Amino acid sequence: MSEFLAMGGYAAFVWPAYLISVLVLGVLTYVIWRRGRVLKQRLQALKDAKKTD
Repeated sequence: MSEFLAMGGYAAFVWPAYLISVLVLGVLTYVIWRRGRVLKQRLQALKDAKKTD
């Protein structure tokens, strides 16, 4: 197991790369989710405004 974690001596490069990748994917997922919520709210507001016309 320790050999796997050491990544053949490249652990100092591999594990931070994994961490950065996971963080970037997490942030992108959050941004897309948040943007979807905002767009759904705007669409609902437009539908509600059209009903009152």
